[in-house]
Amino acid sequence: MEIVKKTIEGGVYLVVDPAMERETLLKSIELALVGGINIVQIWDNWPAQVDKLSLISEIARLCGRYSIPILINEDWKLLLETDHLDGVHFDQLPGDLLNIRQAVGRKIIIGVTCSGDLDTVHSANQYNIDYISFCAMFPSSSAGSCDIVSPETVRQAKAITNIPFFVSGGMTPDNTAMLKVKIPFDGVAVISGILGASNPKKEAKAFQLALNNQKNKI
Repeated sequence: MEIVKKTIEGGVYLVVDPAMERETLLKSIELALVGGINIVQIWDNWPAQVDKLSLISEIARLCGRYSIPILINEDWKLLLETDHLDGVHFDQLPGDLLNIRQAVGRKIIIGVTCSGDLDTVHSANQYNIDYISFCAMFPSSSAGSCDIVSPETVRQAKAITNIPFFVSGGMTPDNTAMLKVKIPFDGVAVISGILGASNPKKEAKAFQLALNNQKNKI
């Protein structure tokens, strides 16, 4: 039986940090899912000696209740070791992307980070990438080496592709709502904004409402 590929259209995209204490991480994910999460990505920030497949399995158990896709960051070969992963997010498009797709041997979601270079958008079109994440819209410690992306870059990108867009880097419900009325995007990617919150459920809901310009209805 062929596995049906899940799709990404937008929403709240939670990037989870596997370096967090496991029970704390899983509880935060569980609460965030109740609040409203559409995609989960496991960040490539693994501590030494961690059992990756075990953690992936536990995250999949939580996400399976909501039928949302789980992506791995960078380490696409994990897709060969477990069916719990629905795809991969690349910080940059690899030159051997066609070979990677063939090696995986099943339909997968592929996303890529864009730090303001429209060549990435053109390449995403060429290789039928499923979504683009613009990083960073605002300064953020978790955004790492991402350059600040101007709103005008996002507008220009939207003019050349219909691929779903996510904004990331320093995102809060307030600045998500502010950006939503200025530039076109389909979702928001968040790490510490949800995982570091005292109430991940409430914060996830706040991001959902902000995406729908309903931030005052929390």
